[in-house]
Amino acid sequence: MIGQRNKACFVSWSNPPPSGNVTWTGGLLARALRDISARQVWRILRRHGIALRRRRRWCISTAPAFAAKAAEIVGLYLHPPENALVLAVDEKPSIPALERAPGWIRLPDGKVLKGFSHGYTRHGTTPLFAALDVVTGQVKSGHYGRRRRREFLDFRNEIVAAHAGREIHLVLDNLNPPKPKQDRGLRRHPNVHFHFTPTDASWLNQVKCWFSLLSRRALPGASFTSPQQLREAIDRFAQASNQTAAPFEWHKAVVHAVNPKPYCADLSH
Repeated sequence: MIGQRNKACFVSWSNPPPSGNVTWTGGLLARALRDISARQVWRILRRHGIALRRRRRWCISTAPAFAAKAAEIVGLYLHPPENALVLAVDEKPSIPALERAPGWIRLPDGKVLKGFSHGYTRHGTTPLFAALDVVTGQVKSGHYGRRRRREFLDFRNEIVAAHAGREIHLVLDNLNPPKPKQDRGLRRHPNVHFHFTPTDASWLNQVKCWFSLLSRRALPGASFTSPQQLREAIDRFAQASNQTAAPFEWHKAVVHAVNPKPYCADLSH
């Protein structure tokens, strides 16, 4: 059986599937191996926890100074400067306001279920800016009609005005709105410091965690007839989450840049 497992793995890893297919199946493997049935292929693969259709995804940063930039941000998370405000800031663009048709459906067994129709009507989108206090876990959100640099500056200025004279550190993605070539406003606020995540490493921005909670708890299955209703729902979620807010605990002190191996033979080195 071990030999058959190795033979099946070698065929699926080293050879492309037959023409017209993008992935191997148990039947295709059995046909290629010739001396084993499809049922045996699946039994062997299940026994050894091998999934033919499983795919892994990764995001590789190409930033030349990845380690230094990552260390700078991780240092802020693990050891925030005393009496300073550390905010993870980002935008969630084009959140759709979807109107779903609610209704009831009676099943053949007599039970009645309440739900939403698969169809929906789009009522525009709304971008969202959010700033997560990494020490308290509380979030300040801002709604705007567009996501230009002008809107980002307005959101940033609100934060600065609310904490006048306090040292502020902003963790930001490498996006055009927050990354100007010349920013006269920053020269007027020497207490504000920008820390940009490395290219293709936006997962270092902790506010992404809050966006994930928003997407899973406040938006799926909800129905909105206008962008304003959507904004109100987001604000309600932000207010509720702030009442029980807690910081996201960052445990990874060292972040390494890892490149995938292009060939199976390289995995042993």
